[in-house]
Amino acid sequence: MSCHKMRNIISSSLLLCAFLASALAQATSKPNIVLIFADDLGYGDVGCFYDQSPCKTPNLDRMAAEGAKLTSFYVPTPYCAPSRATILTGRYPFRHGMVRNPAPDVGLSNFGLDPSEITIAELLKERGYATAAFGKWHLGHKQPWLPRSQGFDEYVGILYSNDMFPVQLVRNEKVIEYPVVQSDLSRRYTDMAIDFIKRHKDEPFFVYLPHAMPHKPLAASDDFYTPDTPDDLYADTVAELDHEVGRVLGALKRLKLDRKTLVIFLSDNGPWFGGSTGGLRGMKAKTWEGGLRVPMIARMPGVIPAGIVNDSPLGSVDVLPTICRLTSTALPPERLIDGRDLMPFLKSSQKSDASRPIFGMHGDKLSTIRVGRWKLYVRSPGRDLFHWMTMEQKAGYKDPRGPDGVTIIAPFEQAQINQHPGLATEGNPPAMMLFDLDADRGESRNVAQENPAVVNRLKAIFDRAAQGVPKFENAPADYLFRPPAKGQPRTLMRLIGGELRYDRVPKPQQHLMKE
Repeated sequence: MSCHKMRNIISSSLLLCAFLASALAQATSKPNIVLIFADDLGYGDVGCFYDQSPCKTPNLDRMAAEGAKLTSFYVPTPYCAPSRATILTGRYPFRHGMVRNPAPDVGLSNFGLDPSEITIAELLKERGYATAAFGKWHLGHKQPWLPRSQGFDEYVGILYSNDMFPVQLVRNEKVIEYPVVQSDLSRRYTDMAIDFIKRHKDEPFFVYLPHAMPHKPLAASDDFYTPDTPDDLYADTVAELDHEVGRVLGALKRLKLDRKTLVIFLSDNGPWFGGSTGGLRGMKAKTWEGGLRVPMIARMPGVIPAGIVNDSPLGSVDVLPTICRLTSTALPPERLIDGRDLMPFLKSSQKSDASRPIFGMHGDKLSTIRVGRWKLYVRSPGRDLFHWMTMEQKAGYKDPRGPDGVTIIAPFEQAQINQHPGLATEGNPPAMMLFDLDADRGESRNVAQENPAVVNRLKAIFDRAAQGVPKFENAPADYLFRPPAKGQPRTLMRLIGGELRYDRVPKPQQHLMKE
């Protein structure tokens, strides 16, 4: 063989090696992402976070054993929409502006996540990812706030909470089903996610899977609904949610994608009545630990070691920068991102940061700050929900957004408001309470007076952050009924679905409309 031919062979071999190395680097730099977001799942509803959990979660427990669980993980608000905007943008609600929940049946329809905000889906789509969302959106149910305007190629789901009229299933920008049998939602959302994964298994993908359960009305399919034990419907829905997580993990493994796919599981806030905070104080809608601390699990074999448990205070603001770092995606330019890369904490139980502040909001106000072991309530978390009712009144309470057999189709034996999910609080707690969460995770002893230096230090950090909180104006309302009498709640508009519009009032309510 001539030297010239030999040089050509060597050169070709080197080029082939370079190409293969480049292809491998490209493949490993574009891992898949599956982000599973439960709705109103409590810290104590997952067995591996609370050994006395009333729910059985073998798949989530196994996911944590094969990956990492973060035990002090926070969402920024104790309710839906602002939390959802934060996980997709990496920004606190006072930055992305989504500080309230849209709700068509009370006329809160004219706002959503600002289209100028940049989501995980938009960032990954620019990197060549296929993107989809299946489940609850709750970031605006009118144009221009629908999912496909925020980087998702496909969307199927309910655009707000599954107890808000009209409950209708939307594909992209069209209603495809009304009314909706809610017992099928967990399975159907998972079916769609797995189908999307199969269709895009040979290219990088991002699946956002914000499940409906266990938000009220609770509903489970035939294989999980246990009518012989009507008091455990909440546990039925969690058992099915856990099963659906197992189905996603199983599909990734069968497709040989599990080692190149980061799967993240968490909840949008603490539990409603019937759930469990795992011994934390408070619940959904309150800034106590039970409202803001949520279970968080991440799994990616070969990248995240098995059995990691990290107790460092971290938050959902960290999800976007973690995904960006893992996928070699640049953070949005000229935009303040509040989060940080979680991967060092997912790879080591020893990694900690006792100086970083984690903030909590309620409405449009900054309310709490946690730094290390300390949590300061600059604003009071307020009295418990339904505190004015006697236990007898609570037992007889009828939820105006409960199952009706016509438009909200779910089992009638729902959890009652006398089933408080966490430690309850007597009276109206004061502002400026300080708790040592390492010693007192149930927040039973205010230690502000014994630690004035800690209070002053956290308050100074809080005040600097609060300077960046703007004044938020209310969007124009679409409430079609006459205003209620002073001190009375607004009557819910039982809007008729079937179209992507929110002005069709049923005949029995038309006498309430403005003249």
